[in-house]
Amino acid sequence: MNQQHILIIDDEENLRFMLSVMLRKQGYIADVAGDGEAALLMLTTKTYNYVLCDIQMPKMDGRTFLREAIARGISAPIIMMTAYGTVDTAVACMQDGAYDFISKPFKRDEIVIVLKKAEEREHLKEENRTLKTEVAFKNSFYGLMGRNPAMLSIYEQIQRVADLKTTVLIQGESGTGKELVARAIHNSGVRSRKEFVAINCGAIPENLLESELFGHAKGSFTGAVSDKTGLFEQANGGTLFLDEVGEMPLSLQVKLLRVLQEGEVRRIGASSSRRVDVRVISATARNLQEEVSSGRFREDLFFRLNVFSLQIPPLRERLDDIPLLVQQLVKRCALKIGKEVVPRVSTEAMRRLISHAWPGNVRELENVLERALVLSDGDQIAEASLPGAPSKEFPSYLMDDENLSIKQAEKIMEVELIRKALERTGGNRTHAARILEISHRALLYKLKEYGLE
Repeated sequence: MNQQHILIIDDEENLRFMLSVMLRKQGYIADVAGDGEAALLMLTTKTYNYVLCDIQMPKMDGRTFLREAIARGISAPIIMMTAYGTVDTAVACMQDGAYDFISKPFKRDEIVIVLKKAEEREHLKEENRTLKTEVAFKNSFYGLMGRNPAMLSIYEQIQRVADLKTTVLIQGESGTGKELVARAIHNSGVRSRKEFVAINCGAIPENLLESELFGHAKGSFTGAVSDKTGLFEQANGGTLFLDEVGEMPLSLQVKLLRVLQEGEVRRIGASSSRRVDVRVISATARNLQEEVSSGRFREDLFFRLNVFSLQIPPLRERLDDIPLLVQQLVKRCALKIGKEVVPRVSTEAMRRLISHAWPGNVRELENVLERALVLSDGDQIAEASLPGAPSKEFPSYLMDDENLSIKQAEKIMEVELIRKALERTGGNRTHAARILEISHRALLYKLKEYGLE
């Protein structure tokens, strides 16, 4: 166990010496100060686990020291030492934030007992902080929610890359929360003090996108009535998030690559470039490797953007997160639409939500819950408030009175769906994977697993 550091503050030299010797024999590392001002200076240069402070001292008395230490954010427990007749002052010190007090003259055991109690309290506080952090980390992370192993892995990867300037490519289906992941990377890193700037590359026409990204000089084209700062410059020192980067025209991909390589941006119509320090995070629902193969995306830009890759799992692959997501999203939606009472979700409705495939992922779930809140009366979201009627029958090929295994039923259903998808697409596996809403790699794996190759 690490040795505990303690600071003794008293204007009596003999008492300081006696206490320091006694506490060193008990295993503490003890420093001394003759008054409150000297002690505050020492506390700014060294961290102490505990502070023993006399109340009556010249220059700065103990109570003034206590208030100043707390105001400066000193977190070490401060134990006041008081002479006979000043107990009221000691109690007032505890009201001001002191941990405890002991009365002079005191025995060695009294001080050791108080210190051991303080040590136990600090240990419990640290355990509590750790537990709260672990619970928060397991359930949510900078706006992301989920404790599924896949999400926990995402949180860990975010922490690993957060403080670096490395470009990050976030891939995942629409509605999985790619922008939330980008914001989590920004907010958990050193760039959180600067701006997070986001743009959807597929929502802006090509002729305007260049100006948005890089800015333009006054008079550079019709309508350029003044200089315009581009998003790269706005995000200087921070993060630029390029959503749906796979939609970016090839002509702009070249210019983006140049900015990433040189760290400089030139406004449209400007004669010189400007240095920028920007961390670029991009996201796409497309398979960029396929886009590269088809010639719709530059391979060199793909390599630049894909230095660190994050694959966000679809909701159907983490259905165990749905109860937690529902709990948080219902609160958010209730606040959004102005519902005073936050309804609970009935057991039947929750079962229904968990059984759905969620092709639109978390975004679809949030929309469904908002609609259910609008339709719900009272303090409960019933199954009837959810869109569509619940299915009461199962396909005959899934029902076997002799075999009620869910795993077997899932396998039978997957085989049937894969066969139908391949029939519909004439055997085109890439298109079949899109219909099935799984990756091409996952489809190939399932074909091999089920002997359908």
